[in-house]
Amino acid sequence: MREVAVIGVGITKWGELWEKSLRTIFVETALLALDDAGIDKVDSMHIGSMSSGLFVGQEHIASLLADYLGQTPVPSSRIESACASGGLALRLGFMEVASGMSDVVLVGGVEKMTDVSGHEATYALGTAADQEYEGYHGLTFPGLYALIARAHMQKYGTTREQMALVSVKNHRNGAKNPLAQFPFEITVDSVLNSVMIADPLRILDCSPITDGAAALILCPAEMARKMKKPVVKIIGTGHATDMIALNQRKDITWLEATYQAAKQAYTMADKKPEDIDFLEVHDCFTIAEILVIEALGLVKKGKGGEAYEDEITFFEGKIPVNTSGGLKAKGHPVGATGVAQAIEVVKQLRGEPGERQLKDPKIGLTQNMGGSGGSTVVHIFEKE
Repeated sequence: MREVAVIGVGITKWGELWEKSLRTIFVETALLALDDAGIDKVDSMHIGSMSSGLFVGQEHIASLLADYLGQTPVPSSRIESACASGGLALRLGFMEVASGMSDVVLVGGVEKMTDVSGHEATYALGTAADQEYEGYHGLTFPGLYALIARAHMQKYGTTREQMALVSVKNHRNGAKNPLAQFPFEITVDSVLNSVMIADPLRILDCSPITDGAAALILCPAEMARKMKKPVVKIIGTGHATDMIALNQRKDITWLEATYQAAKQAYTMADKKPEDIDFLEVHDCFTIAEILVIEALGLVKKGKGGEAYEDEITFFEGKIPVNTSGGLKAKGHPVGATGVAQAIEVVKQLRGEPGERQLKDPKIGLTQNMGGSGGSTVVHIFEKE
């Protein structure tokens, strides 16, 4: 199996992009990635998109986006795994290059979510849950994560203030990211006094509805070296699933798919949790980030909330989490999120994030999750 490197990245401002179409958003970011890589042709494309049909009425986007990027007749695939679509697209692109089937692969993600009403967006996102046994009874994703949050609070003593600190941290990081949807700081009080969505989660505990895209270029590491490119390698990848409905799980306060995907990635990379310098993880709700750092082995089970009081996940902490601002501040165009996480890690390892640059990071990890934890993809990156 060949070593795989990222040689180009592209991402633009995320938010409510009323004046742009899905195809335009994607092409803009893909062209940035191609320019960054110094190439104009790829062998293959993998594009993460959760629900383009429900959001903009357009299916068959693999053909559409290859066409408008000027890359036909290359093979192009649309990848769907709910909010983990982008991460899974990256995994498949990695596998294609590592296997030798292709040398240059474009991995992208895109979602145009604001062209529908809030009710329609809620329905579209709800299709990532169990429609017959959860959606039928009126459960939305804020409702599902509210159940998880309440159970974690009762079982481990996690507090509302600890969850609020997740949002405060991510907005503090996002304030340094000019491409973030919400680049401003907030306080614990503002979180605790924001509009209630599903008790105990308030609106500032929730990631937003977002338009956006992200793209990167993969190739063999040896090719990257010959091109005199900074070599950031993907050294580990993991993918796992869990029961889709919360009521089927043994413990709704534990993300088994994240644990299993991380276990695979750590083994492949020959790394341990303590070897990771920083992470980009799936903070679709504040409680989600707390559960993720537990499942990744960064803190003991049930101690995730305390990590935020101790600020170990903050920018200056022992293990910085979501230097980009995370889904909460950067935004969450669901199909693009996993690719954008990888871009932040690559930029950090290349020394490019500017004001939010960490001090000499060498190993980064991304964790991208679908639904209420029904699927997870983990990648580990290393600077050569």
